[in-house]
Amino acid sequence: MGPEDRPARPLYTPAERRRRDSSPWTLVQGVLAPLQFAIFLISLVLVLRTLATGAGQFAAEISVVVKTLALYAIMVTGSIWEKAVFGRWLFAPAFFWEDVVSMLVLALHTAYLAALITGALSGQALLLLALAAYATYVVNAGQFLMKLRAARLEGAGSRAPRLAEALS
Repeated sequence: MGPEDRPARPLYTPAERRRRDSSPWTLVQGVLAPLQFAIFLISLVLVLRTLATGAGQFAAEISVVVKTLALYAIMVTGSIWEKAVFGRWLFAPAFFWEDVVSMLVLALHTAYLAALITGALSGQALLLLALAAYATYVVNAGQFLMKLRAARLEGAGSRAPRLAEALS
């Protein structure tokens, strides 16, 4: 009997789904996630432009700071959401690996801020660190999008039996 023979644990228990749906933090996450992504896209363009042309270093640096502040906001509110839904601040089983990668994303963004403030890196090296942080962010965003899709499919699956009962 291998892992494929074990029934998959649903992403949310019925109680967790109710807490998720009633939590104001769910809406906060739903607003902050696309906002952070939009900030990321703008910043990515500025960083790549600066690396390619050498122009706009200050604008690129500030855009990474703004992206980092958005990341901090979504991480703090996300941990509050996780506590409200799963009873844990972080590393709930349903989001364990997403939270692990989030810690790497936070570490790289924070390293960028530290290097910017202390002058430990300058110019191109600083922006390359930002790109490393952004690469991990893209992986992490992909993880969360896959979880969102799984939750939607799981939710649609739980409605199917009720619909069948209603039609019979």
